Amino acid sequence: MKRFILLAGICILSGLQANAQGWLEKMGKKVKEKTVENVEERIEQNTENAINKELDKAEKAVKQSDDRDNSDSSDANEGKASNGAKQTKLEGTSQYDFVPGNKILYFEDFSQDAIGDFPAQWTSNGSGEVKTVNIAPGRWLHLNGEDAVYCYMKEIEFPDNFIIEFDLIPDNQFDYGIELTLYQEDKSDPKELNDHLYPGIGGIQIVPKKDGWETKGYHTDKDWLTGNASRNPIIQEELNHVIVWIQKRRVRIYHQGAKVLDAPTNIYPETKFDRLRFSGWDRHSSPYVSNLKITTAASDTRSKLITEGKLVTYGITFDVNKADIKPESYGTLKSIADVLKENPDIKIKIEGHTDSDGDAAANLELSKLRADAVKKQLSTGFGIETARMQTAGAGENIPISPNDTPANKATNRRVEITKL
Repeated sequence: MKRFILLAGICILSGLQANAQGWLEKMGKKVKEKTVENVEERIEQNTENAINKELDKAEKAVKQSDDRDNSDSSDANEGKASNGAKQTKLEGTSQYDFVPGNKILYFEDFSQDAIGDFPAQWTSNGSGEVKTVNIAPGRWLHLNGEDAVYCYMKEIEFPDNFIIEFDLIPDNQFDYGIELTLYQEDKSDPKELNDHLYPGIGGIQIVPKKDGWETKGYHTDKDWLTGNASRNPIIQEELNHVIVWIQKRRVRIYHQGAKVLDAPTNIYPETKFDRLRFSGWDRHSSPYVSNLKITTAASDTRSKLITEGKLVTYGITFDVNKADIKPESYGTLKSIADVLKENPDIKIKIEGHTDSDGDAAANLELSKLRADAVKKQLSTGFGIETARMQTAGAGENIPISPNDTPANKATNRRVEITKL
């Protein structure tokens, strides 16, 4: 009996050992398979990660290349000013040849008009009122009348060569929604409110549209002289800064950092402008306009700075109460940089000036920051050595004109460059 039990035990142990060996072999095979599987998955994952990493690099390289290509038509890249404030980085192309002059002929920002009123120096055959908007500072004339015209009531002595700028915020219905007309008044029939389709004895109509630009030069009993372009059209419900350069018969329009239209014979030669108006014939949109400025065209930067030793410029502009330089300042900065590059021994002083609105101490600090911002742009954007430039701020302390009207205040907001 004992022997039988012993033999049975040995058989059981042998079976268990055999099962154990089989189980171990099976488990070993599974572990091996799992290990191989994990290794394969890891290799696959690492390979995928490597591929993704290279694709990211390639995509980044392509994007940088595209950005460089697109910089020819964009002046809105952002950088940092030396004072730590966010500042617009200025870039440009050979086509952006706009440089404002050194004399302000007219300026209107409706700051002297009460909110809700129609502006005192304008008239209309429709409705309109001064308002504020939520996407931009200042006061704006809301052109909300149907088939209405909006005429500035005083004559303006336009030279043959001048620049007119204005800010425009179109509503979401804006298509072919507004016209700026510069014209010569008919002295035999003078009108503060000229509601003719083509007022005066001759003029030019500039029509910004959501799909491009259109110009019409006209004169009594003559055919239109037209111009059309599609580049950089007006953007609905955003602030658009429009620049129109008139040089005798030639009309150039700039928008979003680029020249969008250049029509060399767009105006009849006998036309002498002395009036301006906005109109909205057969339109159903209600755009806003403000910051309307007329200056003499490009001053001789070389003569002013080299010969006279001082340049007073209104071509370097800033955001309200900030030292952020606006993109349309590119042409002026480039002209100053060109003179400095051609005359490497010249050193300059950059001085900022403000109007008298606000706190005097804050204006003084702001004028210093603006001068510093100009110095930084000349250095980083155009390669002028910082050792050649000094900066200072005068605030509101050295006005050119009394701070009593929007035009005079605009005259006092300036940058002066002095040869040392």
